[in-house]
Amino acid sequence: MDVQVLSTVPVMFSYWAKPEHTLDLCRLLNDHIAAVVAAHPKRFVGLGSVPLQDPELAIEEMERCVRDLRLAGIEIGSHVNSWNLDDAHLFPVFEAAQALGAAVFVHPWDMLGAERMPKYWLPWLVGMPAETSLAICSMIFGGVLERLPGLRVAFAHGGGAFPATIGRIERGYKVRPDLCAVDNPNNPRAYLSRIYLDSLVHDPRMLHYLIDLMGAERIALGSDYPFPLGEAEPGKLIDSAGLDERTNARLLHGTALEWLDLPKDRFG
Repeated sequence: MDVQVLSTVPVMFSYWAKPEHTLDLCRLLNDHIAAVVAAHPKRFVGLGSVPLQDPELAIEEMERCVRDLRLAGIEIGSHVNSWNLDDAHLFPVFEAAQALGAAVFVHPWDMLGAERMPKYWLPWLVGMPAETSLAICSMIFGGVLERLPGLRVAFAHGGGAFPATIGRIERGYKVRPDLCAVDNPNNPRAYLSRIYLDSLVHDPRMLHYLIDLMGAERIALGSDYPFPLGEAEPGKLIDSAGLDERTNARLLHGTALEWLDLPKDRFG
């Protein structure tokens, strides 16, 4: 690894806390990440955290992250307490991210159905992929991506369950538009070219499927470092997939640079 994008671990989102307390924590974390990036600008890129349970405070801190701390964007959770990502409360945050040119990274947390999955580490094996698919579907069906064509948003863990179920999702849109297309009339498949995913799918066959489905231009190396479900050797899955040199380069750095809106020569 030559360059790493740093972001806060999801357990620190603290959307459950009083907004002013979460803001204090976010400022502390963001200042630290910015200091690390400033000390090693060719080695690290930073993403900030914001108190999404209070959209006004979240926008203020995102503006500080981008304008003052020179971070590339923000990391957010797959939902904010009872709000999915299509909730009207959150739209101004995404609107501000687009205006700032801030990249948005969505990571699953506080998995739905966890109370029914007490054994076998199932919240991480089943709940996390479902959380990410829920977040993507919310932004598509809720019209967030349609209304904000300049928003650059990436989803962790290869998009979770979404890529494997896009056929079912599209079928639902076609047969029950009265339920699925109430806020956005467009086919969900049309947004495959609008979102970014990371490559952390643990299986070269799934990685090939993602490339066929989305295109290498939408997929960036993801490590999930330092967690157990991450890659112990970041990039090993991509290297093992037998891809051509151009596709390899796109997955290893090209897509990430585009999503972050950073020039390659910054790290030369």
